[in-house]
Amino acid sequence: MLFTVVLVVSGALVLGAIWGIYGKLPKGVEGFLVALAGGALLLSVTSELIQPSIDRTSIFHAMLGVGAGAAVFALCDYLIDEKWGSDSGGGLLAAITLDGIPENLALGVALIGAGGLEVAALAGSILLSNLPEAAGGARAMAEGGRSKAKVLWLWVWTAAILSAAAIIGNLALEGVGEGPLAIIRCFAAGAVIASLATEVFPQAYREDRHWAGVATALGAILAFSLGSLAGG
Repeated sequence: MLFTVVLVVSGALVLGAIWGIYGKLPKGVEGFLVALAGGALLLSVTSELIQPSIDRTSIFHAMLGVGAGAAVFALCDYLIDEKWGSDSGGGLLAAITLDGIPENLALGVALIGAGGLEVAALAGSILLSNLPEAAGGARAMAEGGRSKAKVLWLWVWTAAILSAAAIIGNLALEGVGEGPLAIIRCFAAGAVIASLATEVFPQAYREDRHWAGVATALGAILAFSLGSLAGG
């Protein structure tokens, strides 16, 4: 199940990149989809990672993990934007993977001991998030003067890196105790929440100002529905 889920979720990055390079959607529609995906992912990380960690350990573990994850993301994001330069080769790759590694690490950790449908909401939300995020990133790179083939290969390699993060998160942490595992889950969740606040929702608001809030709410409803189906 691990490899199937990872293949589907990471494959969405490649499909999104192809959509961004060779296809085109109105800015408003793209912003709506980004907000929809962000809302779904926000609810999923709270319900599938943070709340189970609180239930199995304590609120302290959750607070520690979420706070640390958000702080590390903010620091890395600052270094990329202000020090390394998001348009440079290494900085560009770091900027692309920074959002995705916490999501895929969280997915791999969530799969530990999970049944076939228990991670459906999280995996589905990451998939929804990956499609418009990759499309927007790939389009910006292509419009910046890079060849379409090079941009596509960059996203293929990025998908491979993020797949490795999910697999490592699952295999390397399988024997870890519930307390440390809860902190790791919440660390990943905190990083995802920080990325939504600084990258996803601002983009959605810029591109679809009047409907971004509605799309975010619809995404949360979609994630809740997926979670209910998985649980039921």
